[in-house]
Formats: sequence, structure tokens, C-alpha cells
Amino acid sequence: MAKSKNENKIPVDRISLKTLAAHLGLDPATVSVVLNEVPGRSIPEATRERVRAAARKFNYQPSLLARSLRIRKTMTIGILVPVLGDGYHTEIISGIGDYLLEEKYFYFTAHHRHRHDLIEEYPRLLMGRGVEGLIAVDTLLDHRLPLPAIAVAGHRSISGVTNVVLDHRRAAELALHHLYDLGHRKVAFMRGQPFSSDSDERWRSIVGVAKDLGLIIRPELTIQLDRDLTSPELGYPVIQQLLSHHRSFTALLSFNDMAAIGAVRALHDAQLRVPQDVSVIGFDDIKGAAFMSPSLTTIRQPLYSMGELAAKVLLDRIRGTAEHPQEIAVEPELIIRESTRAVRKEIAAKRRSRSASQDVSR
Repeated sequence: MAKSKNENKIPVDRISLKTLAAHLGLDPATVSVVLNEVPGRSIPEATRERVRAAARKFNYQPSLLARSLRIRKTMTIGILVPVLGDGYHTEIISGIGDYLLEEKYFYFTAHHRHRHDLIEEYPRLLMGRGVEGLIAVDTLLDHRLPLPAIAVAGHRSISGVTNVVLDHRRAAELALHHLYDLGHRKVAFMRGQPFSSDSDERWRSIVGVAKDLGLIIRPELTIQLDRDLTSPELGYPVIQQLLSHHRSFTALLSFNDMAAIGAVRALHDAQLRVPQDVSVIGFDDIKGAAFMSPSLTTIRQPLYSMGELAAKVLLDRIRGTAEHPQEIAVEPELIIRESTRAVRKEIAAKRRSRSASQDVSR
């Protein structure tokens, strides 16, 4: 096909749709239809290919702002998250991001370090940038937002917010029944930080299941996490402190895998072997859990899938293609690895004897 007489005169520094159309000798509407892949338009394939070739040659970049104003969609989502770090949050965001990528959506991520002022401010800032919906990960929302919103690990009933949550009652049953069946009766418990969305719900579930089993939760063996960390350092000092008070226990139920990894190291440094002396069970099943030594028994949250699900439900709500429930519960799974085992008979007998002598001394 003969080239347009203007085809070699196009400026290369910046090009608009109208300039590209004039260069090709075509109507701007035709060029727009081709580049935006508008269905149902009868345009010869040769013309389509000429338009695409020119766009590649001159690095034509469509105006997303103009397009969004025209179709009243920005194809952009906002994500709120406490931190940008390894583990729990990264896995969920990966699931969200991959799903949005497939759906040709862009996203902004804002991390707030659990600061209430930022949790209030960031949705407004993101809406000012044209996001069509929000996904809040491990973020304590406390009121309705003026656009579709999904909360991953959200446990508050808020109008307009769909909660994607783990079935924490089932998770507690899996973890405690596993330890109980292995003969553990003196279990140390690690409670999550007050600012973590899952902390209260998970603890209530653990307390309920322990009561059903007749498993005593001893205050002196209950650890309260409070540091805003996403590394193994979270679990190391609290176990050190527990051991410094000469607390005796055969198993530890950790709040999450990162803290469990730090706890294993603290036990090792105190000359206690995992699982021979103390069994340890984590929570989340982050990628590193299977590769530490010993590999970590844990409760698996399908974090990546939860992120995908959150993104899918949000886009369905934006498009109005499905009804949205108030809550979507996701099933946990017990992953048994090397960090738990049955209580050794000699350890159990020694600890029973020590406990009896302490009772007599009182």
C-alpha cells in the first residue's frame, strides 16, 4: 500500500492521536478504534496493521487520562497494606497484582504502618487519583467508603465492604488437635499484636477450642507480641524472656511463621532442640517455612489465592456482574513438617514430677 505523503514528516519527540492519524492519512476515529481494539468495527486488516506499525515506529503512547474521561473508567485499583515486606503481605499482594495484570488493571499500593491517620487519609488520596475500588490488606477499616472495597483479614461488619477471611475456628481446631494428639498438654501460646487484624479473632478461636479439648491456657505461658515487625526478630526476644523465667513447656503455638522462625532460633540458643524438646507450630505457611531447619509445621492460609479472590470480587463489584456477600470464608490447612512430634515419655514424666514438686512447695 502506498505511503501517505505526510508519512515521513511526523515529529518524533511527541505524537498525539491526531498527529498519527494525519501522518497515516486516516480519520482519528479509525486510528482510535484500531489502537483500542474496539470490537464490531469493519476495518481492513491491512489498515489495522499499518496503524499498529506506525504506533510502534513512533512509540505512540495513548493518553490514559483522556481515555478514562471518555469511558469513565481509570482501570486502576488502590491497595492499602501495613508494610511492604516479606511473608504474609507480599504473598497476598502478589495474588492481587497477578489477577489485576491479567485483567489489564493498574494499581497503587500505599503502606501505612497501622497508623490510624494514614488509614483515614490514604483512601481519599487514592480516590483523588481516580481508583475505581480499594483492597485493604490487614488494615482495620472502621467506616464505609464511597467506592467498592474489599478487606482481606477484615473482621468488622461495614456496609459496602466485603471481607475475605480465614476460618479461624477451623484453623485453631487443626493446630490444637494436632498438638493434643501428639500428647502436648503444656503449650505456650503467642498472641498477635493488637494492631493486627487477625489477632482478636484468632485468639478467641484458640481459647474456644482449647476449652473444648480441656487444654489449659496458662497465663505464665502466654506471650503478647507488640512490636511492628515482619521478620523473625519478632519471635526471638519473647521466647528468650519466657525461658529466662524458667517456664517449662513442650510445645509452642506461634502467631505466625515469621515469629515461629525467631522462636526456633531462641530455643536453639537456649540448648533446646526442636522438635525433640519443644514442638513448634506456625501460622500462614510463607514460602520460607518449608526450607528452614527443621522445616516448619504450620497452618496454611492460601495467601496468594486470597489475594486473587479479593481482586476478582472487587472487579466483579465494579463491573456489577455479581452479588457480593458481606463475608467470604477461606479454609485453612494443616501442613505437618519436621518441627512437631510426639512428647518424649521421659520429658513428660520429668515435667510432671517437676510440676508436682512445685505444687507441694506451695
